[in-house]
Amino acid sequence: MLNLSTIDALQQIVGKKNIITDIDILNLYSCDGLRLQSSQPGCVVIPNSTEAVSAIVKCCVKYNTPFVARGSGTGLSGGATSNGGVIIQLSRLNQILEIDISNRLAIIQPGVINAHLSLETMADGLHFAPDPSSQTASTIGGNLAENSGGPHTLKYGVTTNHILGFTMVMPNGNIEKFGSKHRYGTDLDLVGFITGSEGTLGIVTEIIVNLVANPQTTRTFLLTFDSVSHATDCVSAIIKGGVIPSALEMIDNLCIQAVEGKLKVGFPIHAAAILLVELDGDASSTQWETKQLKTITAQFTRHSIEEAKDEVHRQQLWRGRKLAIGAMGFLAPAFYTNDGVVPRHQLTNILEDIYRIGKDHKLKVANLCHAGDGNIHPIILYDPKISGHKDRAFSCSTDILKCCLEYGGSLTGEHGIGTEKVNLMDTMFTSTQLNLMMELREVFDLHSLCNPNKILPTHAGCGEVRNYVH
Repeated sequence: MLNLSTIDALQQIVGKKNIITDIDILNLYSCDGLRLQSSQPGCVVIPNSTEAVSAIVKCCVKYNTPFVARGSGTGLSGGATSNGGVIIQLSRLNQILEIDISNRLAIIQPGVINAHLSLETMADGLHFAPDPSSQTASTIGGNLAENSGGPHTLKYGVTTNHILGFTMVMPNGNIEKFGSKHRYGTDLDLVGFITGSEGTLGIVTEIIVNLVANPQTTRTFLLTFDSVSHATDCVSAIIKGGVIPSALEMIDNLCIQAVEGKLKVGFPIHAAAILLVELDGDASSTQWETKQLKTITAQFTRHSIEEAKDEVHRQQLWRGRKLAIGAMGFLAPAFYTNDGVVPRHQLTNILEDIYRIGKDHKLKVANLCHAGDGNIHPIILYDPKISGHKDRAFSCSTDILKCCLEYGGSLTGEHGIGTEKVNLMDTMFTSTQLNLMMELREVFDLHSLCNPNKILPTHAGCGEVRNYVH
């Protein structure tokens, strides 16, 4: 619990109606999309300006109180939670401040929903490229914090490739600006350093984002396979054949069953796996890529390639992919979404290991992947009412992530480390590397109050890093 002096001081900044201390409501902020872990904050404060955020942070520093920024709470690694501290809820900082068509950029507040920005710029032939599956709910501020990707990452890059600059409230409450509208700076790239830092280096309150021209032509294909290995082998062959799809997604049979049971979008129910492949660009390039795609695919499947008939059909296929994780409720009362990365040529091996690990833990695992860039999303199905199921789901995910590291991959592709994977950081990095990261973090956050206990194992001092305990 926060002391009354802290709460009174925060009320002076935002007003009594903009601070939440009711226990029942605070329970709603006890977790993000990662339901396996929870911790109740001391209070939630709702500012409406950069200056208010600055004042809140200075107040927290004065009373030695931890704080964390929060957007829509769609994150999947426990990053937007606080154990007894202050959550700074940024949902009211949700304005598109400027759209600069000639320079293909926009200035927005962090609470702008990802998909809303592209809706605003669609008529001008532009869009915001990062497209996480949660884009109809997640905020761009949250995307920046996690360095989110999405299906179109393969061609267009992740969030950091589309951030030009931002205004940030530092952990001491000072307001600083990083980057600018100009795309080529000569100073230290702190924009790239801060993007993806999961809210541990400060609180971003305005963002300058890059906008991408809408493609002249978009062609979307559904490829059907009789085995998962044929699908994953085909992924590498497509890239090797000179085709760079804007999106290259894999969905396995268990995931198909959930999608068709819940959404009925027309995925082939008996397929072992499908690839959803999207090509875009000018007409001549997409025509050549389509021809190459058909030639390559024929080496891995006996099924004919299916192209979306029209925009309605295309959106229907993408609806099946974007809502696939949510459809898992059709198969199980609960599920846990993993987020690892392997080199693309290791996709076949990691999928084989995932199915084996699931069997070892006596749990079903559905798989969908941003296959083109090796970002896997195994979905571990479990029943929280069955004793031990929850712990087995977490252990299953841990074993999968360790396999990713063995194949030269990473613990996370776009969901972040948060609290979920912090206990695995010392399997990926040496103590020297972890201490260097902590020293860099302390340059920004001397008092260790800005989203503490996230990403890095708890620092025990003088060259020693100890594991964070859940």
